[in-house]
Amino acid sequence: MEPPYRRVAADLRGRIAAGELNPGDRVPSTRQITRDWGVALATATKALQVLTQEGLVHAVPRVGTVVTDPAARPVERAEPEGLTRARVVAAAMEIADTQGLAGLSMRAVAAKLGVAAMAPYRYVDSKEDLILLMMDESMGEAVFPEGAPRSWRAGLELAARQQWRMFRRHPWLAQVFSLTRPQILPKGLRQAEWTMTALAALNLPKDEKFHVYVTMFNYVRGTAVNLEWEREAEEQTGLTDDEWMSQNEGEFVRLLSSGDYPVFAAMVQDFDYDMRLDNLFEFGLLRMLDGLTEYFRQVGAVSPEPGA
Repeated sequence: MEPPYRRVAADLRGRIAAGELNPGDRVPSTRQITRDWGVALATATKALQVLTQEGLVHAVPRVGTVVTDPAARPVERAEPEGLTRARVVAAAMEIADTQGLAGLSMRAVAAKLGVAAMAPYRYVDSKEDLILLMMDESMGEAVFPEGAPRSWRAGLELAARQQWRMFRRHPWLAQVFSLTRPQILPKGLRQAEWTMTALAALNLPKDEKFHVYVTMFNYVRGTAVNLEWEREAEEQTGLTDDEWMSQNEGEFVRLLSSGDYPVFAAMVQDFDYDMRLDNLFEFGLLRMLDGLTEYFRQVGAVSPEPGA
């Protein structure tokens, strides 16, 4: 199913091509789009972003978004001046951050950069190679202090929080990681180096240390995959999470009223649970670390604290 923002963009693009909207004409505002197409404000904003990236419309202060005169649209340059691999990767990341991987293509990157469709291929062999470069650049955003972590727990906690911020900035990122066929990412190895340094002093077999490293990363990633799913769900339905819950509340109440789920029904009665991924991540991270603390104590992986 095509995301709503693409359908809105295609409709407006068709009206521009047919001459219904001429150069200088205002296109529908985001609020008008939400009303006329029945979509969320974020969907309307993204539709206009797509048309802006294509050079079909542009924003005019105190006027709104208007159709761009074809003569004023960026000319695609077969030999782009100043184009680099870094610029290609940065443009691709911006597209993926706002539109998800579904909106990413080599042609979309070229359009964003205002260059010929084949120009990015001078710097990147394929979309798959581009995604690897995007992953590595994203991993490089994590910041770790100089020297070794002050303790295994402090090291793991810092790594997890850095990874969560990374996934938060780039919701698409968690979708493309593989645990069984890990991608070779030089900047990603910096994170692995920090984590393994934090575990180095533990009296554990190497395979258990690596289990801890992978388990912690997979916990963060496993929570973060929901970030992109949330974004896609909002695009496809035009509803925020709260709006979706309100729309489906009647069916949920009907099921709980059946008497088939008495324990769960009693649990949620007069209980307003606020599902926020940041809260879920925080709770789970601390419980994971607490569990590892107890396990390391039981197997003698760490020296007892003085007075323990």
